Amino acid sequence: MINRAIIIVLDSFGVGELPDADKYGDVGANTLGHIYELAKPKLNNMKKLGLYNIDGLTIPEKEENPIGCYGKAAEKCAGKNSPVGHWEICGFVKEEPFKTYPNGFPEKMIEEFKEKTGLKGTLYNGVGSGTELLKQYGEEHLRTGYPIIYTSADSVFQIAAHEDIIPVDRLYEICKIARKMLSSKEYDVGTVIARPFVGDRADNFTRTYNRKDFESPEFGRTMLDVLHENNNEVVAIGKIQDLFSGRGITKAIHTEGNADGIEKTIEEIKNNQSAKLIFTNLVDFDMLYGHRNNVEGYAKALEYFDNKLPEIIENLNEDDLLIITADHGNDPSTPSTDHDREYIPILMYGKNIKSGVNIGVRDTYADISATVLDIFGYKKLEYGNSFKDLIM
Repeated sequence: MINRAIIIVLDSFGVGELPDADKYGDVGANTLGHIYELAKPKLNNMKKLGLYNIDGLTIPEKEENPIGCYGKAAEKCAGKNSPVGHWEICGFVKEEPFKTYPNGFPEKMIEEFKEKTGLKGTLYNGVGSGTELLKQYGEEHLRTGYPIIYTSADSVFQIAAHEDIIPVDRLYEICKIARKMLSSKEYDVGTVIARPFVGDRADNFTRTYNRKDFESPEFGRTMLDVLHENNNEVVAIGKIQDLFSGRGITKAIHTEGNADGIEKTIEEIKNNQSAKLIFTNLVDFDMLYGHRNNVEGYAKALEYFDNKLPEIIENLNEDDLLIITADHGNDPSTPSTDHDREYIPILMYGKNIKSGVNIGVRDTYADISATVLDIFGYKKLEYGNSFKDLIM
């Protein structure tokens, strides 16, 4: 019997390109595979769960007798970013993609944005790496007070502003106005992101953990809704609350990086016996290492999580189910700084599930929520198929 699930998303930890990677410019992407080749991280605890036994991986360190269950899942939705990835994990597949703006946002959109927010001007307006744009436009922002507006290969409207020039609360207010405006069918932007930073010159500007994502409200019912509607406590750690616009969440816990997110997850596992689901996102893999093409940093972050995994497992109850997964890829070894269209790993551990079971290649991330709902005795949503019978 399972009474509580803990899902930990290692943001961007893909395990190889999907069959449709060519449509997204991601042929050859393999976040785990290339990090292993280039940095050889020691991931002994995830290895014991069966990480290297996942179908399609050519890493030679297979585990002869895995203590967990393992497999991988394909992305069914149209896209490759955190919102659609997390929504799909939780049972909703967005089949129609949000609009993207590879040539920057139309002048009409920017003028409407300025009019509705009361801003006198904006800087940049194009595709770019946030950290590089701070170097290029940060000092001009300090002089003018105009926020830096940019996008990426994903459907995002990002607003960077210095915390002393546009205070965080005001930046959030601007983002909320933008969110409402950009939800129209005309613009159809998936995510508005507040990107606060600090520093006084180009070589020391630093983004802070006051980042906040404002997601499109256009997503259907998820596992979180089902659990919440049935009076279950759902705890969201990290950016989970933002990704689901707070819907279906009982308790939200803000984090400042991976280490903080891991500690707060352990704290909830130990102290919150009433929660049905503890759902954590560890964002640094993606934000600090994938997007910045930092292979060594990504490898060290994986080792840090892996070294904390025994503590996570030691604090599990007899009737807990731990699931470690991802939401997309972001191979730091490729020239691109964008997300990749990849399979995600599924690693599971619990005293009441089998060990050494390969659940194979799942058709959709939504198989995770279908399985969790099945275990808890609830009807699955439209998408996904349960693998409960394989692991129980």
